[in-house]
Amino acid sequence: MTTISLNDKVALVTGSARRVGRAIALELAAQGMHVVIHHNHSDEEAKSAAAEARKLGVKAAIIRADLGKPKEIAALFQKIEKRFGRLDVLVNSASIFAKGLIENITLQEWQQALDINLTAPFLCSQHAAKLMRQNGNDGGSIVNILDLSAFAPWKTFAPQSVSKAGLKMLTDVLALSLAPQIRVNAVAPGPVLRDEGNSPERWKEIGERLPMKQTGDPADVAQAVVFLASQPFMTGAVLHVDGGEHLQRHE
Repeated sequence: MTTISLNDKVALVTGSARRVGRAIALELAAQGMHVVIHHNHSDEEAKSAAAEARKLGVKAAIIRADLGKPKEIAALFQKIEKRFGRLDVLVNSASIFAKGLIENITLQEWQQALDINLTAPFLCSQHAAKLMRQNGNDGGSIVNILDLSAFAPWKTFAPQSVSKAGLKMLTDVLALSLAPQIRVNAVAPGPVLRDEGNSPERWKEIGERLPMKQTGDPADVAQAVVFLASQPFMTGAVLHVDGGEHLQRHE
């Protein structure tokens, strides 16, 4: 199988100071990519992630931007172009987990979910495409991070479901619009990172309910991103990294 080398190329992972975004950025760095660690408020975590990336022998820039503000998104890409002169991989990982019932959610909460989970990836992809086209035939790769709510409605997470479903459609539209030079795919993680609301016992129970009888790890998502970024014949695809959770939504 022919693959695209990621060595000595440049990647931006939004929301990469912590959690799954951090794992993705560090895995790309392990592949030899110079990485842009983006964050909004996680200053110390961003410095730590950049330090880990540099230990892998690559360059790491830290850039803060509020993805809810289009001007800051534009400035983010201007800084990338000034620092590296190119961009090869964009991973739209930053998001908010937006909870709320349709009858209770405020317009402000609804708009914030759409701004961060859908409009920001759209604007980032627009700016990224301009930089990637400057790479000539090398083009580039965009990977969007979804979740199960993109495919199955979550009643108590209405803005989450709508914004992530929109991101899935955006993936398809971008894949058609930016081909053949730029490939656009998505990864849909399942339970890969335990939050404070789940005890270790509860987390184990969640895993046992999946077809694979176990939960995953952020590294699983990161490896899927690397796979998609290095595949020259894949666009418009979604990789479910969820232990088979998506198979259960029709049960």
